[in-house]
Amino acid sequence: MNRLVEIRSQESLCRERAARDFDRRIFWLAQAEEWEQRALDEIAYHFRECNVGQMELARN
Repeated sequence: MNRLVEIRSQESLCRERAARDFDRRIFWLAQAEEWEQRALDEIAYHFRECNVGQMELARN
């Protein structure tokens, strides 16, 4: 989960830059969206791993 914290931190930094850098606002918002998608992918991966472990325990 530390990775998720790092990803969300990067997303937040990009959104802060978008708020301050009007000339490159679109760029920074696009970067933030990419980091947001990485966070969602990380969450999905974590839940898949948890579910696989639970399914293996249930089989035994």
